[in-house]
Amino acid sequence: MTHETRESWLNAVAQGMAPLFEALDAPLPDRVRVAIGFTSRGAKGKAIGECWDNRLSADGHFEIFIRPDLAHAPDAMPAQIAAILAHELVHAAVGIPAGHGKAFKRVALGLGLVGPMRATTPGEAFLAAVAPILDAAGPLPHARLDTDGESTAPKKQKTRMLKCECATCGYTARTARKWLEQAGAPLCPIEDHGQMSHEPLDDDSEDEGGEDG
Repeated sequence: MTHETRESWLNAVAQGMAPLFEALDAPLPDRVRVAIGFTSRGAKGKAIGECWDNRLSADGHFEIFIRPDLAHAPDAMPAQIAAILAHELVHAAVGIPAGHGKAFKRVALGLGLVGPMRATTPGEAFLAAVAPILDAAGPLPHARLDTDGESTAPKKQKTRMLKCECATCGYTARTARKWLEQAGAPLCPIEDHGQMSHEPLDDDSEDEGGEDG
């Protein structure tokens, strides 16, 4: 079978894993949405997957996100994403308040996930169980996203240098805000011209870089 979107593929895999959850007396909720996208902490976050409680969804769905920049080899990507999906589906099955406690551990181990419960990985039993599900789902329409390149995300703002000017002769210089706050404006190098004036410290009009996509 060929899926046009990643979400369609993910939902097919989730449906395929539903009997595995049933066998563990932990049926999946009827309303679950799955998508590939960054988790709540964005591209800089460390979480590879995240499940949001259905009570936070306007139409009562558990919302699962799997980040798009996972670095697994293309041939291993489907199984790895399926393992992350299974981990997040366990949260949906046992309830978010259960955390990674006993209820979570029982189902996760039953599925064949191994390792620390906060960061499970696919064991041999899981890979064997999910193999026919992945075969039925077909190719995963996804490739790793490189987050080091260009995007419409706001660019990191460099330190803004504030202008200082001598009221007597017009001599100008620029310095960082922190030095104006810690030491005040510099003195004009011309004798007896005294301290220079500077731009307002609370002027943030140029501090917002980047552009909206």
